[in-house]
Amino acid sequence: MDRMEGPPDVVVRRLPLYARSLRYLLQEGIESVSSQELGDRINVTAAQIRKDLSYFGEFGKQGIGYDVRKLLQQIEDILGLTQEWPVALIGIGHLGEAIARYEGFRQQGIRIAGLFDSNPAKIGKVIDGMTIQSFEEAERVIREQGIRLAIIAVPARSAQEVADRLVMAGVRAILSYAPTVLQVPEGVWVRYIDPVAILHSMTYYLARDIAGVRHNNPET
Repeated sequence: MDRMEGPPDVVVRRLPLYARSLRYLLQEGIESVSSQELGDRINVTAAQIRKDLSYFGEFGKQGIGYDVRKLLQQIEDILGLTQEWPVALIGIGHLGEAIARYEGFRQQGIRIAGLFDSNPAKIGKVIDGMTIQSFEEAERVIREQGIRLAIIAVPARSAQEVADRLVMAGVRAILSYAPTVLQVPEGVWVRYIDPVAILHSMTYYLARDIAGVRHNNPET
């Protein structure tokens, strides 16, 4: 299946940042904002914001700026946040349990609809009113509830098998905390959260700074 034509993925990734900043503006009582002011908040140029939004239509007026509430509503509509999205959570270890208890999902249009694990010792445990079910039940629940989103919080060795079975059940978007790259068919979107890899990308700069200090101060 070919992916649908649309804006670059990097643009789509920025839209939630715009939405979050607009929510903060409303909380501060600010009803109108320029692209420059919005860009200053998220370290994006005003020109980039205007270019990003141009993929989806006409927004704001030159010299006047954006109506914060209206722009937020439009971006939420673009992101599909005018409806609630049920999510299957696979892997209820320490990380999975923390994800299951996170209260911010429902406020942003996301609802954890099922908890699944393959460890018999965890099956039947209740977390915030939800019972952990066997992963063997996941495919049935996903089909019955029409779930299209899933979060994987399993060890790397299990992640590909889990992803394969989720895709077979109808899942089309996966957020993976497993430190491995998943192979999925066209038409399935995957995002990764790997804290170790992210930290390593920052230790590069720290190591470079330390090396620079040593170069400039040979006696240290």
